[in-house]
Amino acid sequence: MTEYTTVSIPKDLANRVDETIEGTSFSSTSDLVRFLLRSIVIQHQKEGQLTESEFEEITGQLRELGYLE
Repeated sequence: MTEYTTVSIPKDLANRVDETIEGTSFSSTSDLVRFLLRSIVIQHQKEGQLTESEFEEITGQLRELGYLE
């Protein structure tokens, strides 16, 4: 059985994510966050570590989605 933990984000960000995922295959904010985190972890594991430019690219994508300000 998989155990879970809770991650908190501001409500206005959650609302923006809900709007962003509308019409996509993501059924919830949690689905999107799991996908993003999994993608980052997989990338990191493949390359041993993220380069500065890769980190900045991921950070930019998260900022565009409203996860970072």
